[in-house]
Amino acid sequence: MKTTDETHVPLSNWREFPVEEMQARVREFHQEMSRRRSVRAFSSRPVERAIIQSCVAAAGTAPSGANHQPWFFACVGSNELKKRIREAAEAEERSFYLRRASQEWLDALAPIGTNAEKRYMEIAPWLICIFAQRRGGAVTGEDRKNYYISESVGIATGMLITACQLAGLATLVHTPNPMGFLNELCGRPATEKPYLILVVGYPANDAMVPKHALKKKPLGEISAFL
Repeated sequence: MKTTDETHVPLSNWREFPVEEMQARVREFHQEMSRRRSVRAFSSRPVERAIIQSCVAAAGTAPSGANHQPWFFACVGSNELKKRIREAAEAEERSFYLRRASQEWLDALAPIGTNAEKRYMEIAPWLICIFAQRRGGAVTGEDRKNYYISESVGIATGMLITACQLAGLATLVHTPNPMGFLNELCGRPATEKPYLILVVGYPANDAMVPKHALKKKPLGEISAFL
């Protein structure tokens, strides 16, 4: 890799830890993330906008193709707009469950117990609608082709979910298909593709999660050290 003083700066903010501390830090992180659950029963308890802003800012530090950062996070706190998004999402979900989904897919969803009703989308204080930008650039206002868009937005979304978990918030990934209605409702251009909706807030006091969702594959089944 070619570097010059004009194009690069020294890595000045790197932090290294003793091996014991490394192990402790990653063990603590693993324990925290092991507590993460997809929640479908939310409280209407408010979450301060500043907390959501901090979570989104953390997601915005994700790596991306050519550093173009091809994502946009439309953070919806308006009750009226949440209602409209819910209604549009439920319309697509009804079509999915009644016509588009194969029996195999429905059988896979059965242990989770989901259906077309998404009442939590109105109850939760925030819906973060994530868009993938086909064009953009590293600087606001550029109009260049973006690269590795799905990969980049996927990484940023994972970091957003992690930030919310570390903040003490519950989340749910929702992907109604198709999601073109989000462009109009959130005022986003056609060059942006809706990626998913992240429902964010506090879990309801009586929230429950499917036993099926507690099944996590052990390390030996998800990795190999070669």
